[in-house]
Amino acid sequence: MFSPEGPSLRELAVQALSSVERGYDLLAPKFDHTPFRTPDSVLDAVGAALERRGPFGAGLDLCCGTGAGIDVLTRVCRRGVTGVDFSAGMLAVAREHTPPAEVPVTYVRADARALPFAPAFDLVVSFGAFGHFLPAEVPGLFAQVHSVLRPGGCFAFPVVAPPRPGSRASWMLLGFDAVMRVRNAVRRPPFVMYYRALRFGDICRELERAGFDVELEALPEFGRRPDGSPRVRMVLARRPA
Repeated sequence: MFSPEGPSLRELAVQALSSVERGYDLLAPKFDHTPFRTPDSVLDAVGAALERRGPFGAGLDLCCGTGAGIDVLTRVCRRGVTGVDFSAGMLAVAREHTPPAEVPVTYVRADARALPFAPAFDLVVSFGAFGHFLPAEVPGLFAQVHSVLRPGGCFAFPVVAPPRPGSRASWMLLGFDAVMRVRNAVRRPPFVMYYRALRFGDICRELERAGFDVELEALPEFGRRPDGSPRVRMVLARRPA
Protein backbone atom coordinates (compact mmCIF):
# COMPACT_ATOMS: atom_id res chain seq x y z
CA MET A 1 0.00 0.00 0.00
CA PHE A 2 0.94 3.69 -0.46
CA SER A 3 4.02 2.93 -2.58
CA PRO A 4 5.77 -0.16 -3.98
CA GLU A 5 8.14 -0.06 -0.99
CA GLY A 6 5.35 0.34 1.58
CA PRO A 7 3.55 -2.33 3.62
CA SER A 8 0.88 -4.56 2.12
CA LEU A 9 -2.71 -4.63 3.35
CA ARG A 10 -1.99 -7.93 5.08
CA GLU A 11 1.05 -6.47 6.87
CA LEU A 12 -0.99 -3.50 8.05
CA ALA A 13 -3.72 -5.83 9.33
CA VAL A 14 -1.19 -7.87 11.32
CA GLN A 15 0.23 -4.65 12.76
CA ALA A 16 -3.19 -3.34 13.77
CA LEU A 17 -4.02 -6.60 15.55
CA SER A 18 -0.83 -6.40 17.62
CA SER A 19 0.09 -4.20 20.58
CA VAL A 20 1.37 -0.73 19.74
CA GLU A 21 4.95 -1.76 20.51
CA ARG A 22 4.84 -5.02 18.55
CA GLY A 23 2.91 -3.40 15.71
CA TYR A 24 5.52 -0.72 15.20
CA ASP A 25 8.34 -3.24 15.50
CA LEU A 26 6.74 -5.02 12.53
CA LEU A 27 6.09 -1.84 10.55
CA ALA A 28 9.48 -0.23 11.19
CA PRO A 29 11.34 -1.44 8.05
CA LYS A 30 8.67 0.09 5.78
CA PHE A 31 7.40 2.93 7.99
CA ASP A 32 9.14 5.70 6.04
CA HIS A 33 7.14 4.66 2.95
CA THR A 34 3.76 5.25 4.58
CA PRO A 35 1.67 8.42 5.17
CA PHE A 36 2.13 7.87 8.92
CA ARG A 37 5.61 9.39 8.72
CA THR A 38 5.63 13.15 9.26
CA PRO A 39 6.10 14.82 5.85
CA ASP A 40 9.41 16.51 5.14
CA SER A 41 7.54 19.77 4.49
CA VAL A 42 6.35 19.85 8.12
CA LEU A 43 9.76 18.87 9.48
CA ASP A 44 11.46 21.58 7.42
CA ALA A 45 8.97 24.24 8.50
CA VAL A 46 9.38 23.40 12.20
CA GLY A 47 13.15 23.34 11.76
CA ALA A 48 13.12 26.78 10.15
CA ALA A 49 10.93 28.18 12.94
CA LEU A 50 13.23 26.76 15.62
CA GLU A 51 16.32 28.09 13.83
CA ARG A 52 14.85 31.57 14.16
CA ARG A 53 14.62 31.02 17.94
CA GLY A 54 17.81 29.03 18.50
CA PRO A 55 20.40 27.83 18.87
CA PHE A 56 19.57 25.43 21.71
CA GLY A 57 21.73 23.21 23.87
CA ALA A 58 20.73 19.54 24.20
CA GLY A 59 17.68 18.24 22.32
CA LEU A 60 15.27 15.30 22.74
CA ASP A 61 12.98 13.81 20.08
CA LEU A 62 10.03 12.32 22.00
CA CYS A 63 8.65 9.15 20.36
CA CYS A 64 11.25 9.52 17.62
CA GLY A 65 10.21 6.49 15.54
CA THR A 66 12.60 5.98 12.65
CA GLY A 67 14.33 9.28 13.39
CA ALA A 68 12.69 11.61 10.89
CA GLY A 69 12.76 14.47 13.40
CA ILE A 70 16.37 13.98 14.45
CA ASP A 71 17.60 16.13 11.57
CA VAL A 72 15.50 19.02 12.91
CA LEU A 73 17.31 18.80 16.24
CA THR A 74 20.80 18.46 14.76
CA ARG A 75 20.15 21.71 12.88
CA VAL A 76 19.34 23.71 16.02
CA CYS A 77 21.06 21.95 18.96
CA ARG A 78 24.72 22.40 19.88
CA ARG A 79 25.28 19.93 22.73
CA GLY A 80 23.91 16.65 21.44
CA VAL A 81 20.63 15.04 20.41
CA THR A 82 18.72 12.09 21.88
CA GLY A 83 15.87 10.11 20.34
CA VAL A 84 13.58 8.10 22.60
CA ASP A 85 11.00 5.49 21.57
CA PHE A 86 9.64 2.27 23.04
CA SER A 87 9.78 0.32 19.75
CA ALA A 88 13.08 -1.51 19.36
CA GLY A 89 12.33 -1.99 15.67
CA MET A 90 11.87 1.73 15.08
CA LEU A 91 15.07 2.56 16.94
CA ALA A 92 17.02 0.00 14.89
CA VAL A 93 15.91 1.70 11.67
CA ALA A 94 16.68 5.13 13.14
CA ARG A 95 20.22 4.12 14.08
CA GLU A 96 20.80 2.65 10.62
CA HIS A 97 19.50 5.69 8.73
CA THR A 98 20.86 8.57 10.83
CA PRO A 99 23.55 10.37 8.81
CA PRO A 100 26.71 11.74 10.44
CA ALA A 101 26.06 15.01 12.27
CA GLU A 102 28.11 17.76 13.87
CA VAL A 103 26.67 16.85 17.27
CA PRO A 104 26.45 13.38 18.86
CA VAL A 105 23.17 11.51 18.35
CA THR A 106 22.02 8.88 20.87
CA TYR A 107 18.97 6.61 20.86
CA VAL A 108 17.29 5.30 24.01
CA ARG A 109 14.52 2.74 24.31
CA ALA A 110 12.01 3.94 26.91
CA ASP A 111 8.35 4.69 27.52
CA ALA A 112 7.51 8.38 27.10
CA ARG A 113 5.24 8.09 30.14
CA ALA A 114 8.27 7.28 32.32
CA LEU A 115 11.28 9.06 30.84
CA PRO A 116 14.64 7.96 32.31
CA PHE A 117 16.26 11.38 32.18
CA ALA A 118 17.18 14.17 34.58
CA PRO A 119 16.30 17.77 33.62
CA ALA A 120 19.02 17.81 30.97
CA PHE A 121 17.36 19.11 27.79
CA ASP A 122 16.89 22.60 26.41
CA LEU A 123 14.53 21.55 23.62
CA VAL A 124 12.07 18.65 23.27
CA VAL A 125 10.23 18.04 19.99
CA SER A 126 7.61 15.50 18.98
CA PHE A 127 6.06 14.73 15.60
CA GLY A 128 2.77 12.87 15.23
CA ALA A 129 2.95 10.90 18.48
CA PHE A 130 -0.01 12.14 20.51
CA GLY A 131 -2.50 9.79 18.86
CA HIS A 132 -0.81 6.92 20.72
CA PHE A 133 -1.84 8.29 24.10
CA LEU A 134 -5.29 8.19 25.62
CA PRO A 135 -6.63 11.56 26.86
CA ALA A 136 -6.20 10.40 30.47
CA GLU A 137 -2.48 9.79 29.83
CA VAL A 138 -1.73 13.23 28.41
CA PRO A 139 -1.33 15.08 31.74
CA GLY A 140 1.29 12.56 32.83
CA LEU A 141 3.02 12.72 29.46
CA PHE A 142 3.31 16.52 29.60
CA ALA A 143 4.50 16.30 33.21
CA GLN A 144 7.27 13.95 32.05
CA VAL A 145 8.36 16.40 29.36
CA HIS A 146 8.35 19.22 31.91
CA SER A 147 10.54 17.14 34.23
CA VAL A 148 13.30 16.52 31.66
CA LEU A 149 13.56 20.14 30.50
CA ARG A 150 15.97 22.58 32.08
CA PRO A 151 14.38 25.79 33.40
CA GLY A 152 13.75 27.96 30.37
CA GLY A 153 13.65 24.92 28.06
CA CYS A 154 11.04 24.47 25.34
CA PHE A 155 8.70 21.74 24.15
CA ALA A 156 7.85 22.27 20.47
CA PHE A 157 5.58 20.37 18.10
CA PRO A 158 3.39 21.08 15.04
CA VAL A 159 -0.41 20.90 15.07
CA VAL A 160 -2.34 20.64 11.81
CA ALA A 161 -5.76 22.28 11.70
CA PRO A 162 -8.54 19.66 11.66
CA PRO A 163 -10.45 19.16 8.41
CA ARG A 164 -13.74 20.99 7.96
CA PRO A 165 -16.65 19.11 9.62
CA GLY A 166 -18.55 17.11 7.05
CA SER A 167 -15.67 17.01 4.58
CA ARG A 168 -14.37 13.77 3.13
CA ALA A 169 -11.19 14.02 5.21
CA SER A 170 -13.21 14.54 8.39
CA TRP A 171 -15.34 11.46 7.73
CA MET A 172 -12.22 9.41 6.97
CA LEU A 173 -10.64 10.33 10.30
CA LEU A 174 -13.86 9.66 12.19
CA GLY A 175 -14.18 6.31 10.43
CA PHE A 176 -10.62 5.34 11.26
CA ASP A 177 -11.10 6.19 14.93
CA ALA A 178 -14.38 4.26 15.02
CA VAL A 179 -12.71 1.16 13.59
CA MET A 180 -9.91 1.40 16.16
CA ARG A 181 -12.39 1.72 19.01
CA VAL A 182 -14.27 -1.36 17.86
CA ARG A 183 -10.99 -3.26 17.48
CA ASN A 184 -9.91 -2.29 21.00
CA ALA A 185 -13.28 -3.24 22.44
CA VAL A 186 -12.98 -6.82 21.21
CA ARG A 187 -9.24 -7.52 21.24
CA ARG A 188 -6.40 -7.20 23.73
CA PRO A 189 -3.83 -5.75 23.99
CA PRO A 190 -5.20 -2.50 22.59
CA PHE A 191 -3.64 -0.68 19.66
CA VAL A 192 -3.89 2.96 20.65
CA MET A 193 -3.87 5.16 17.57
CA TYR A 194 -6.57 7.82 17.31
CA TYR A 195 -6.58 10.88 15.09
CA ARG A 196 -9.25 12.85 16.94
CA ALA A 197 -8.79 11.87 20.59
CA LEU A 198 -7.08 15.16 21.50
CA ARG A 199 -8.36 18.58 20.54
CA PHE A 200 -6.11 21.59 20.11
CA GLY A 201 -7.68 23.50 23.01
CA ASP A 202 -7.30 20.49 25.30
CA ILE A 203 -3.60 20.21 24.44
CA CYS A 204 -2.96 23.86 25.33
CA ARG A 205 -4.90 23.61 28.60
CA GLU A 206 -3.04 20.46 29.67
CA LEU A 207 0.32 22.07 28.89
CA GLU A 208 -0.58 25.02 31.10
CA ARG A 209 -1.70 22.69 33.89
CA ALA A 210 1.65 20.91 33.62
CA GLY A 211 3.40 24.22 34.35
CA PHE A 212 4.26 25.44 30.84
CA ASP A 213 3.92 28.90 29.38
CA VAL A 214 2.31 28.27 25.99
CA GLU A 215 2.96 30.26 22.81
CA LEU A 216 1.64 29.59 19.31
CA GLU A 217 3.35 30.36 16.03
CA ALA A 218 1.75 29.99 12.62
CA LEU A 219 3.95 28.18 10.10
CA PRO A 220 3.64 30.44 7.03
CA GLU A 221 4.77 27.73 4.61
CA PHE A 222 1.27 26.20 4.76
CA GLY A 223 -0.84 29.33 4.41
CA ARG A 224 -4.24 29.93 5.96
CA ARG A 225 -7.71 28.42 5.76
CA PRO A 226 -10.67 30.37 4.29
CA ASP A 227 -11.58 31.58 7.80
CA GLY A 228 -8.10 33.11 8.20
CA SER A 229 -6.78 30.59 10.74
CA PRO A 230 -3.38 28.96 10.12
CA ARG A 231 -3.36 25.55 8.47
CA VAL A 232 -0.41 24.48 10.62
CA ARG A 233 0.79 25.92 13.93
CA MET A 234 3.83 25.25 16.04
CA VAL A 235 3.14 24.96 19.73
CA LEU A 236 6.01 26.25 21.84
CA ALA A 237 5.60 25.36 25.53
CA ARG A 238 8.29 26.83 27.74
CA ARG A 239 9.25 25.68 31.23
CA PRO A 240 9.56 28.91 33.24
CA ALA A 241 13.13 29.83 34.10
